[in-house]
Amino acid sequence: MSIPSEPARPEGTAVGGRREELRQRNSVAQLGGPARYRSRLPDQHKLPVRERLRLLFDPATPFLEDGLLANTASPDEMGADGVVTGVGTVHGRRVCVAANDPTVKAGSWGPRTVEKILRVQEQAERLQVPLCYLVDSAGARITEQRQMFPGRRHAGRIFHNQVRLSGQVPQPCALFGPSAAGGAYIPAFCDVTFMVEGNASMYLGSPRMAEEVVGEHVSLEEMGGARMHCTVSGCGDLLCPDEVAAIESLRRYLSFFPSSWRGEPPAAATRPPLSHADIGALLPAESTKGYDIHLVLEALLDGGSFFEIKALYARELVCGLGRLGGRAVGVVASQPEHQGGVLFVDSSDKAARFISLCDAFNLPLVFLADVPGFMIGSAVEREGIIRHGAKMIAALSSATVPRICVVLRKAYGAGLYAMSGPAFEPEATLALPTAEIAVMGPEAAINAVYAKRIAALPEAERPEFVAKLRAAYVEDVDIFQLASDLVLDAVVDPQDLRDQLIWRLAASAGKSRWAPERHHGVFPV
Repeated sequence: MSIPSEPARPEGTAVGGRREELRQRNSVAQLGGPARYRSRLPDQHKLPVRERLRLLFDPATPFLEDGLLANTASPDEMGADGVVTGVGTVHGRRVCVAANDPTVKAGSWGPRTVEKILRVQEQAERLQVPLCYLVDSAGARITEQRQMFPGRRHAGRIFHNQVRLSGQVPQPCALFGPSAAGGAYIPAFCDVTFMVEGNASMYLGSPRMAEEVVGEHVSLEEMGGARMHCTVSGCGDLLCPDEVAAIESLRRYLSFFPSSWRGEPPAAATRPPLSHADIGALLPAESTKGYDIHLVLEALLDGGSFFEIKALYARELVCGLGRLGGRAVGVVASQPEHQGGVLFVDSSDKAARFISLCDAFNLPLVFLADVPGFMIGSAVEREGIIRHGAKMIAALSSATVPRICVVLRKAYGAGLYAMSGPAFEPEATLALPTAEIAVMGPEAAINAVYAKRIAALPEAERPEFVAKLRAAYVEDVDIFQLASDLVLDAVVDPQDLRDQLIWRLAASAGKSRWAPERHHGVFPV
């Protein structure tokens, strides 16, 4: 038996009144915080939270927001309780988002704020889609700490969920303002953090707290500003001039990644490289002379595709995303222009994290080696160069995505290992005809073995003796001899290198990825 539908009620009845109330409540909540705080945003060089989201999402696509009416019972203007959460569309694919509203109590966290963030994290895991964090938060509301700090579904659970999501779905962060105290761990647990210069900051203790507790007088910028974190601490991955640039960078970053670890990175149309320079001509003949590796990347990668990560940090090594023949790849490249391309503590950490990122989301890795090895000396030994170098090699050894090693000019010592040399199961080890692979360079080797004999010779005889030793050493490690011994898979003409990489990456697509059965390794940290 069918049940008759209820007749429509005319406007002015209870339903009409509730509709109007709903419209008013939604409208007020979407405004955010009090007008006096909203009016300050232009002077602070900040965008309203919903304008940030408009720039993030594809034009004319819906945003499915949850929790808009959170905390509407509060007498204060608490629009969405200071965080906008939901599902939108970026590059035609679903993404979840958690975006702080700095006009609502400086974007601080109350119990409903925390619950909304937890729910969108759980939604991202269920949907297996990226979760974008747009952070601008003063941290916990001390006045409500009992309701949001210590419990099972309180603030600590946010970080637990981030770690759980890590490697399942991409988690990029755009940091527009402060990320204070415990809240600083949100960007720390994200895959990457893009920071707006002059506004973004991360710190566990404010300058005022540092002065009170440890007697240190320091500015906010020195303590945890964007430039400091992007150049010194390494917590920041990209320094952006403004919020628009940060959001554009976040969109571009996502274009290289699948929605989850189960998918393949999105392909794009092939574009010719920016430069048609002969790569061989870009490399100085003297192995110790510097040059800018970006010139090589411009001649190798699809034009305009390179997206560098941590460009201002540990600059002796370049890490970034790019495309070869439309295929998304991760690039780890020596930078001879800075510190001669020698690997230090920070560059080892930088590489280890980037390798893990690419391996988590199925991006093949291309290593471009022009590396003298790891730095030596008492200073770096005290900093733990052995431990940090082992961390890079552990990440490399654990990676199961296709990898190709290219020796551009030299790969000495453990530098060959760190750049995915033959012992680390790359799909191929390639070298240019003028490349050198050895335990150390000729001069260092001759000095290590023959220093006393050279010193014992009359000074006039030393140059000829050293020249003979050098010639013998170079012949022993000749690149064609290494190819003959099958140390190398191919010696490649520099003009053919781009095509070789494109073909080899295509050939390795669909590689079976196997890892030994265990809980996890115990690696250096």
